[in-house]
Amino acid sequence: MQSMDIQTASTFAIPFAAPSSRWDDAVASSLSEAEQLLYRSNLLGSDLTVTNFGGGNTSAKILEVDPLTGEYIKVLWVKGSGGDIGSMQLDGFATLYQDKLLSLEAHYSGPEDDDQMVGFLPHCTFNLNGRAASIDTPLHSLLPFAHVDHVHPDAIIALAASSGGEAATREIWGGRIGWLPWKRPGYTLGIQLRDCVAANPDLEGVMLAGHGIICWGDSAKACYERTIALIADAADYLNSRLARSPAFGGAVVNPVSDRAGTAAGFMPRLRGLMVGTRRKVGHFSDDAETLEFVNSADLGRLAAIGTSCPDHFLRTKIAPLVLDPERLDDETYLAGCLEDYRAHYAAYYERCKRPNSPAMRDPNPVVVLVPGVGRITFAADKATARLAGEFYGNAINVMRGAEAIGDYIGLDEQEAFDIEYWLLEEAKLQRMPAPMPMVGRIALVTGGAGGIGAATAARLLREGACVMLADRDADAVEEVRSRFVGQFSSDLVRATVCDVTDEAQVQAVFDACAREFGGLDILVVNAGIASSAPLEETTIELWNRNYDVLAQGYFLTARAAWPLLKRMRPHGGTSVVFIGSKNGVAAASNASAYSSAKAAANHLARCLALEGAPDGIRVNVVNPDAVIRGSKIWNGDWRQERAGVHGIDPGKALEEHYRQRSMLKRDVLPDDIAEAAYWFASDASAKSTGNMLNVDAGNAQAFTR
Repeated sequence: MQSMDIQTASTFAIPFAAPSSRWDDAVASSLSEAEQLLYRSNLLGSDLTVTNFGGGNTSAKILEVDPLTGEYIKVLWVKGSGGDIGSMQLDGFATLYQDKLLSLEAHYSGPEDDDQMVGFLPHCTFNLNGRAASIDTPLHSLLPFAHVDHVHPDAIIALAASSGGEAATREIWGGRIGWLPWKRPGYTLGIQLRDCVAANPDLEGVMLAGHGIICWGDSAKACYERTIALIADAADYLNSRLARSPAFGGAVVNPVSDRAGTAAGFMPRLRGLMVGTRRKVGHFSDDAETLEFVNSADLGRLAAIGTSCPDHFLRTKIAPLVLDPERLDDETYLAGCLEDYRAHYAAYYERCKRPNSPAMRDPNPVVVLVPGVGRITFAADKATARLAGEFYGNAINVMRGAEAIGDYIGLDEQEAFDIEYWLLEEAKLQRMPAPMPMVGRIALVTGGAGGIGAATAARLLREGACVMLADRDADAVEEVRSRFVGQFSSDLVRATVCDVTDEAQVQAVFDACAREFGGLDILVVNAGIASSAPLEETTIELWNRNYDVLAQGYFLTARAAWPLLKRMRPHGGTSVVFIGSKNGVAAASNASAYSSAKAAANHLARCLALEGAPDGIRVNVVNPDAVIRGSKIWNGDWRQERAGVHGIDPGKALEEHYRQRSMLKRDVLPDDIAEAAYWFASDASAKSTGNMLNVDAGNAQAFTR
């Protein structure tokens, strides 16, 4: 960790980006009313200056034919619960009878009925639509306007979360935009909003303190363009104020030059120390907004206030953990910081809990801030960790803007708790499907572009693991990564170039895994070569090449992984799987270099099983045989050489030879090896270490003994 000199305060704060209209009449003119609502929603949600992932909601009141009466009635189309307006399709909207929604007020007697009112929404469903309506539905149904947008852009929330926000709203828009004090989303807020608009019929929108803005229009285009214009107004106003002084009191810390390397060094320490029932995945960011905040004079004061907007808070917890950058290598310090954070969270829970509150959830921090380095977020899966980081980035922007016009205001502690432990939110969590078995696990696969490596990676990805692919063939490993991104998720898979005979490259790939995901749980050592030659034709170069890759390469890979794997001992241990070979246990003609190197790797695995057991590291071997289809090794000289040894044609005759040689008379495919590797990587084999599993369709010579 390099020392950091105090830096003079930056002159300019990072400005807010102002959105502009992207509405295309040529596209919209051919769309139905519902399709125009979707078009508008996707335009808004895909613009990060307008809203963040999953944030905001849109609606339209559309005439539809009632399937019961055949008459035209007004139907509220509104974004359904849990959807994302940027990526949703038409089936993401809840559809409800507008007249039934309005009749619900007969069941409302005051704010204490908010939760009860949510239970009435399903009774208003139109046309058997199974999409659940969101808690914000009353904000749309109780307003008389045909089209309504409710969004949470940073520039708007900066006004809504500042002591100077109400005055700024009057200054920016005169009397065109109203102001409502903080109120949790629900039916009461809908009533307050309706009454505010009724009392001020010239309003074009209303600022919701701490929450966002809601506005409307007579058409989809008019509503969209008003939303965009209001956000741009707020951004321009804030930028004029930000230009007057540095953000957050100015910078007092210089950024570390190797921030990525620093993060790779301490993220696995933090991950290992985050005790709990679920392993976590990390996400690192050192974007300009984060560095402006973490390096500033006001970091400590503002971080302690926490986030303000419920959308941010539910993803990030109310406050982050801030670490001393000079003590990131101090395990005792890190452990103490995490223990203190968990203790403070437990105390917050005890102070604020209600008689019917759900049990305390994970008390570990979600957001970790390090001056000079950046922002790290931890969650049960990579996508959630990434999104939490993005939401805290939004919170940073909000704090910057709020401080430019007044004092930043966070959520009241009790109100924050009541949102975090809201019974409606708990019910939503309970409805979520159980996580896949490998969610939270991080795997690294060498030889990841080959048949067995790619099949093993795919098997792990299908069960929710994060996977780092390593291969010396840059083009091939990138092709596999791109395919997996389309098949699984860009969050789950990364790729890097690595020659396992190069010690520096091997270390770099594990550093990359630590930086991208936070550590390591599963190592599949698969990178390999194959050669065939009689002893007298085996050169020292050929001998060394086999041992460099198959013995030394396995050693270097395992050694670099060891410190990361040991850190997960408190979480149930880790797994190393060597992809060996039948030739490692059964002699083969004209393959002394290859076979003996494979035997060395197999015995190395047994040695490591002994050494790793006290730290919960299991080490096992899968021995394939004759995996021809899909294998890169068999595409080269090895195929010709082995066909020559057996005196047969290297084409389909070779495959038939190996099939008939097996006891079961079956082909062995990359997916078969992947299934065995997955078993050793999973908890199903939690009590197995030092074992060899042959996947060869039966070969008596290779029976282990």
